[in-house]
Amino acid sequence: MGCVIKRILLSVLITAFLFSITACSDEQANHHGINKAIRFGLSTAPVTLDPLQATDAASGRINRLIYQRLVEFGTDNKPIPGITRWQQIDAQHYRFTLLKNSLSQFPRFHHNKALTAHDIKATYDAVLDIKTASPHRNSLKHIERIKVLDEHTIDFYLSRPDPLFPAFLVIGIVPEDLLKSGHSFNDKPVGSGAFVFSHWPFDEQLFVRRQTDQQLFEFLKVSNPTVRVLKLLRGELDLIQNNLPPEHITYLKDNKAIKSLTKMGSNYTYLGFNLNDENTSQLALRQAIAYALDRDKIIRYALGNGAQKANGFFPEQHWAGARLTGYNSDQKKAIELMQQLGYSGQKRLQLTYKTSSDPFRIRIATIIQSQLKEIFIDVDIRSYDWGTFYGDIKNGHFQLYSLTWVGISTPDIFRYVFHSDSLPPSGANRGRLNNALIDQLIEKAEQQSLTEQANTYQELQEQLHRLLPYVSLWYEDNIAFFQDDIHDYRVSSDGNYDALKHVQRLLPATKAQGSK
Repeated sequence: MGCVIKRILLSVLITAFLFSITACSDEQANHHGINKAIRFGLSTAPVTLDPLQATDAASGRINRLIYQRLVEFGTDNKPIPGITRWQQIDAQHYRFTLLKNSLSQFPRFHHNKALTAHDIKATYDAVLDIKTASPHRNSLKHIERIKVLDEHTIDFYLSRPDPLFPAFLVIGIVPEDLLKSGHSFNDKPVGSGAFVFSHWPFDEQLFVRRQTDQQLFEFLKVSNPTVRVLKLLRGELDLIQNNLPPEHITYLKDNKAIKSLTKMGSNYTYLGFNLNDENTSQLALRQAIAYALDRDKIIRYALGNGAQKANGFFPEQHWAGARLTGYNSDQKKAIELMQQLGYSGQKRLQLTYKTSSDPFRIRIATIIQSQLKEIFIDVDIRSYDWGTFYGDIKNGHFQLYSLTWVGISTPDIFRYVFHSDSLPPSGANRGRLNNALIDQLIEKAEQQSLTEQANTYQELQEQLHRLLPYVSLWYEDNIAFFQDDIHDYRVSSDGNYDALKHVQRLLPATKAQGSK
């Protein structure tokens, strides 16, 4: 009944909004240039366009359009050639060779300089330089040296064997000349990808241009999901993707003028703990929280059944996935654990939960707050703009938080997230896990063949499941809504924006011809 009321209220709000702005003519809209670009609405703006520093989802997805990488991933989550192919010379020596594109040309940077092996070396040397403070450095520390053989060939020598090494080389390549001159890639990116940076007039508004046809694209941050939907219906946005509550999704799916696409997702959402905090460092408390969460209800009512429960980073069908028994909702068990810790209706625990200011994420936090209240935990929700929130998480200023890992394909993520050497800014061990057995299993897997690694990663994930530095929540589906004149858009399992390389806006005359 509540969902029906919400949909009615949303419908009334949208109708009132559209009526109130009908005075804004199409001529005025064209005057302001909003029809010149394909406009993509974002819930959060990118933090940085420097691929050596980017770790947030919005930055990573947009950087994929601007820069090219040595390695990509196939549908089986195994590495495939990007702008290079490779051969393994021996256990600690890999050779990468630049490939020509479909036009039989080697890649070129947007400032018209050829991309060569020297640029690849300069990029990865910079990542490995401690002065750069790249968050990706720790996962690449086993690169012992890099040697350029010629303009198109480069060798990587490792300090230890690593059969998964090519999967690490997914950082966008930047030009050596600009890197050495101290160029600010953060806000003036120069890559070799399908899209060229145009301008970034405000934090909330970024423009890039597709090289093949000079089509302009605008990425516009609209934090409020209702406003984002309104802008799509009004025609002020052409495309939006994800971060919508279920009543908005239902409303848009019922709208004949709007098209939609849905794909089962692989992005991993979790609840994180600060293991240095006197409260959340207690395993029994983390277990109680895991048992108290009713993920089925959250997925049904807050996500509109648009997610699948997760028990770990990877689904079971992934080659490194583990068959784990999830912490299914068990309020009785959760209360028993809290009572063992000395809490009851008379003595309650106070915890702080940090999240972004996105209304959808606040809604999730509110549901979690309500569920934990039943086991004697009073949660103080604190929401911040994305930059402040993300900075607090990286700096360890939290007790509880929730985030989503995007585009994770290979198990090297475990070193980046859980090894004791990977504390920010050297990695993403934001919860400050320091466990000798976890470190040993990560290091053991890195020395093994792929077949052996699968078994070791299974054991590693079982140990992480027991320690609970994270409570696994779900893999959210990816859903996009777009205008009727937008064609050839596709939704990926990790929610990337790669389909913008091919998307087209069909003019009325074109559509009319196509319908004959």
